[in-house]
Amino acid sequence: MNMLLTVDRLESFYGPSQILHGVSLAVRPGEQVALIGRNGMGKTTLLRSLMGLVPRVQGTIDLNGSSIRGSKPEAISLAGVAFVPEGRGVFGSLSVIENLVMASRAGRNGKRGWTLDRVLSVFPRLAQRRGNGGHQLSGGEQQMLTIGRALMTNPEIILIDEATEGLAPLVADEIWKTLAVIRGEGIATIVVDKDIKNLSKVADRMVVMSKGGIEFDGTPADLLAQPELLERHLGLH
Repeated sequence: MNMLLTVDRLESFYGPSQILHGVSLAVRPGEQVALIGRNGMGKTTLLRSLMGLVPRVQGTIDLNGSSIRGSKPEAISLAGVAFVPEGRGVFGSLSVIENLVMASRAGRNGKRGWTLDRVLSVFPRLAQRRGNGGHQLSGGEQQMLTIGRALMTNPEIILIDEATEGLAPLVADEIWKTLAVIRGEGIATIVVDKDIKNLSKVADRMVVMSKGGIEFDGTPADLLAQPELLERHLGLH
């Protein structure tokens, strides 16, 4: 099977500081990858680098065999990459519906696209708040809206930074259920979160980052079978 996303020897910089050191990663179409590690290990920088939001990167970033390294975020989005950033980035002055519709894009390769009705069926809470402004939503509702907006672009892969950070348990459960739906739709994801238990249920692979590099890349079962690695890189025991 051809790779959807190929990252090879990626190095990323903020000013004189190098954050990523030779990161290599490949994602198949429809594959769910969990990206985990302690704070400050480069997870967010990796997602931002893939989305064209880091000013200086070196190495290979290919999507469907074509380079997207150095492309503008808008072009990367059009190519099929969606980004759900930490902090969400909801347009507070726009309604829920307006936030969703502004991101709408036709389905790809003849696939049934994500429409407004489909997104609202996945997030019934957003349907109830459809006329409310983004600034009137709770943190959990804003996260639902941001994921819904990403789906409206009909992407091939979604990058999600801190999927459930700071959310109440019941709301977080809704997000995990949504990630399972996304998986069933064949959309690839790279998800950053600290909830190893739930990540292991939705992910095909677990990737552990440390000091700007990848320390482990394997199945959830393989990772959970290595308690010393979990303790060293995640503080779990």
